[in-house]
Amino acid sequence: MATLLSYIKVKAGQETAYEDMQAVLYRDTWATEPGCRRYEFYRGPERGEYYALLSFDDFQAFLIHQSSDHHEDFGEKFGAIIEDHWVKWVDPMDRGSKGLAPSNPQEPQEDATPLMIQNSQSMPIEVPDWWREQRS
Repeated sequence: MATLLSYIKVKAGQETAYEDMQAVLYRDTWATEPGCRRYEFYRGPERGEYYALLSFDDFQAFLIHQSSDHHEDFGEKFGAIIEDHWVKWVDPMDRGSKGLAPSNPQEPQEDATPLMIQNSQSMPIEVPDWWREQRS
């Protein structure tokens, strides 16, 4: 599995544009990506602040998502309105994770596109030692 938490801060006045683009991305992700398990977006308490919780069958499904045409279609548009962004891989706890398994690193498959390889290098899953201890 691969589960991540993402923080997005959009530039002032761009909230509607961001939410409109995100609605299309959400729709297309659910329509075309069977490896997507969870794809949730939230408004934060500060204007222009958003959070996302995404979970995929595995890292390969995440790479497919990141490299999809519908994701790439918004690349430049998102870049023009996003002020700050980070992604953190998270490890679901047994209680309340609704069947999600731990996030585990994987190498890209042999047939990975150059974009998938680039995404795997820029956003690798890193499993801290303390996660491993808690898992057992």
